[in-house]
Amino acid sequence: MRPVVRRLIILGAAIVCTVLVGTLGFVWIADFPWLDALYMAVMTTTTVGYGEIHPMSQAARLFNTFYMALSVMLLLTAIGLMTQAVVEAQFKNVFEKRRVKKMIDKLEHHYIVCGFGRVGRGAAAELKEADVPLIVVDKREDRVEWALKSGYLALHGDSTRDETLREAHIEQADGLIAALATDSDNLFAVISAKTLNPRIRVAARAAEEEAERKMRQVGADSVFAPYTTAGSQLAQSLLKPHVRQFLDFATTSLNLDVRIEQVEVSEQSDLVGKSLADSRIRGDLKVIVLAIRRADGRMEFNPAAEALIQAQDYLIVMGEPEPLRRLEARVTGVTA
Repeated sequence: MRPVVRRLIILGAAIVCTVLVGTLGFVWIADFPWLDALYMAVMTTTTVGYGEIHPMSQAARLFNTFYMALSVMLLLTAIGLMTQAVVEAQFKNVFEKRRVKKMIDKLEHHYIVCGFGRVGRGAAAELKEADVPLIVVDKREDRVEWALKSGYLALHGDSTRDETLREAHIEQADGLIAALATDSDNLFAVISAKTLNPRIRVAARAAEEEAERKMRQVGADSVFAPYTTAGSQLAQSLLKPHVRQFLDFATTSLNLDVRIEQVEVSEQSDLVGKSLADSRIRGDLKVIVLAIRRADGRMEFNPAAEALIQAQDYLIVMGEPEPLRRLEARVTGVTA
């Protein structure tokens, strides 16, 4: 329960209890009828002060003196609580934005998700699952609020503008996902990102083939066309259902906790210079090496057992999380 709601409930209960005490006091001590006693209690509690509706004894006036003091304290407490609620409502957003800005200022080696629509939400969820730092940028305030409530760092602004990307510390970012509503916005986001940080990796969404070509020309590392991809997958699900089932299994880990990962081989790794057979990655770790991406950019699919592992190679592997963590420790030269 929110603190403001809890305080209002407590205040309401205090008012009801105070009126009840006054009503009972006027009935028992002043000998008022029940309706007159309730009227007198409410009148005293609200400090209206119309006067005594019936003559009162000394004992009744003594009780009323105590009750007036109690009512004034309750009124002051109510004013204080309402003032506090108003102040908190006015400054809550200011404090929250200040807190978020401090966290954003500490970001480095993070990822920027431009747009928190359906595609952006999916990308953000995948990055969050990978436990990497990220920030969501969107020009719609409701989506920024949604992202904050979902546990993301979020920034309100236009991702196509350089000043917004600078606020997201693009100079220290490792990657950017352009998932905005239109191809033109995504194109501008790619251009701005590559201009401000040439080393950053950029993945973009494109609806049209022409936009896809232009995004690659201005530096996008990966461009995805959701409609084309969906159409291809629909056809493959009919023509090659078992292949499609395997790809779904491999990429989304359906039913089993199996993942496909990429791990970079460090110069300190004991695997450098060994063949896949000698490394016993599959035999000891139960991890399958699907491909090797060489340092010069070549991709070797289904590498032979004699293929040598070299520093700065990327191993594309599939396996369960724990074996993958042990493999990563070996290829990075860090003790697990």
